[in-house]
Parts: sequence; structure tokens; C-alpha cells
Amino acid sequence: MIKIEGVNKYFDDFHALTDINLEIGHGEVVVVLGPSGSGKSTLCRTINRLETIEEGTISIDSKILPEEGNQLAKLRADVGMVFQQFNLFPHLSIKENVTLGPIKVRKMKKAEADKLAMQLLDRVGIATQAEKYPAQLSGGQQQRVAIARALAMRPKVMLFDEPTSALDPEMVNEVLDVMTDLAKEGMTMVVVTHEMGFARKAADRILFMADGEIVEDTDPESFFNNPQSSRAKDFLGKILHH
Repeated sequence: MIKIEGVNKYFDDFHALTDINLEIGHGEVVVVLGPSGSGKSTLCRTINRLETIEEGTISIDSKILPEEGNQLAKLRADVGMVFQQFNLFPHLSIKENVTLGPIKVRKMKKAEADKLAMQLLDRVGIATQAEKYPAQLSGGQQQRVAIARALAMRPKVMLFDEPTSALDPEMVNEVLDVMTDLAKEGMTMVVVTHEMGFARKAADRILFMADGEIVEDTDPESFFNNPQSSRAKDFLGKILHH
């Protein structure tokens, strides 16, 4: 579903991603872990060209991501993204936030989009909030709206860039529960997160990154119980023993 070949990314002189090669299968849930500054979010953001790349190719469902233009917009519509900050439109109701993409981009009729929005808001547990505005919702609720909004585009792939790191601790699980359900339903997902419990439970694969490179690519059990690299051992030592 996602194929990344020979990707390099620079920010001026800083080599943010180094020779990334990666294939992610249909329905696979890949969790990206690593210390701050390791390139996790940059990798996630290149998959829908929110970050440009200097070298290499990225394809979604066998189509190479173009540099810009209509073709990029089309492919991008197939890739849902949920950010650290919820990025909801504050002047639109919750339902309008969810229907905007399907109506504008997918040319869906308003009645159909409304119906889809209500189904998705129900699925993420906030159908009763549909007429409210983002500022009236908690952070956890807003993030669930953001997930519903991404799903409304019927994407082939969902990217999550630290979706719980801006939330109060008691709201984290309500968002992770929605993501875990999505994973069980067979959505192809790339998740950058610090939530180790989610990584253990929901991931098919763990990518561990350090200094812009993929250092380990393995299953959760192997990664958490028997990390191969000193960087991963060091990282897990700091995280798991608090």
C-alpha cells in the first residue's frame, strides 16, 4: 500500500531522513518509535507530501506521489492525516468539519455527506456533539472528530503524527481506543507515537528510528523484549523504567 524507495530529506544542511526504504502492506499497522529529532514525524509527513523530499520516490497503492498539482491533491485525498494539534476549523460545527472534505473534494451530495458524518461521529462516540463547535469540546473529543474527519474521505491509508501528545492523560485512552478499533478493522495505518501500550497492542510492526534512519523494523514482541540495537535498548531503558 505504501512504498518508499531511497528517500532522503534535508532541512538546509541537516539530513533529516537518510536512505529510507520501506514497504507497508495493505491493512498493516506500523508504529514508528524513536527519540525526539529522530525523523519520525518527518517520515510521516513525507508520505502525503506535507514535507517535500530531495531524493527517492513514495507511492501509495502503486501510484507514485507527484510533486504538486491536481494529481497530488487526488492522491492526498486517499491519505487521511491526524495531527498532534487537532486542526479543526473553529468556525464550523463538528458535523460541518467532517462533511467539508467529502462535499468539496469527493463531490458528495450534502445529504449523503451528513449521513456519513453522523455514522462516523457515532463510531468515534461523539454523535451527540455534532452541532457543537470545536471550542466546546474537550481535547480528546476534538481529536476523535479529527479522526472522523479523516475517515470521511474514505482514505486508503491513515497517518497519525503523535495524535495523543497534546492531550491530558485522562483523554489519551479514548483516542487510542478509536485507533485500536480502526487497526482491527484492517485500516492501513502509520502511527508516530510515544504510547508504548498502544504500540505493543495494536502494531503489526514497529519501526525504530534514530538520526533519520530506520534502525529496527520488527514485530512488537521482538522489539520490546529483545531489541537488537544499542540505540533501541537505550531508548526502551529510559522509557520503560519510569
